[in-house]
Amino acid sequence: MNSREKILSAVIANQPELVPLPELSSFERNASGCSDKFVAMLKSVGGFFYYVSSYDEIINILLSVNGENKKIISTVTELTAYYSEEFLNNPQISNIHDIDVAVLKGRFGVAENGAIWLTDQEMRQRALPFICQHLAVILNADSIIPTMHEAYELISKVTYDFATFIAGPSKTADIEQSLVIGAHGPRSMTVFVMINDQ
Repeated sequence: MNSREKILSAVIANQPELVPLPELSSFERNASGCSDKFVAMLKSVGGFFYYVSSYDEIINILLSVNGENKKIISTVTELTAYYSEEFLNNPQISNIHDIDVAVLKGRFGVAENGAIWLTDQEMRQRALPFICQHLAVILNADSIIPTMHEAYELISKVTYDFATFIAGPSKTADIEQSLVIGAHGPRSMTVFVMINDQ
């Protein structure tokens, strides 16, 4: 018996006893207060939010915060002033490098960490939520769920090519443990929580 076989035999002979997997039913499943908890977590990771009830409200807020001279692009068809099928179908990265504000619609939000899940269907171009100066996401209030456990249950039922969770603006604390917002992506993230989706 060579050294390799001796080592593997020793490992096999000294396996710990099998134990049952932990019971996960104790995780919070109560959806009440999800919107408030989501907003609190979003603010804690550097994000901004507005409760809105119409797309017109969103347009008014975008204009008041960003002004009329900013390049605003949206993948949300209801925001007709900022939606352009021709623009979104152009796959060249040079076509989106100078976007000031990108407005997308999130699939669902997670209350425990303020994250929003988006697929390539919402992004249209995978680089869009990462290359813009400021990111805005529209999220229906009733699509906010309590925990990541439920999030992964939802994800398992969806077909997609690419998806990601986004929580707040880009940030890093790598240098001297000093938090820097907007270090390598969007400098801000605003979430419009839609109370009554139209």
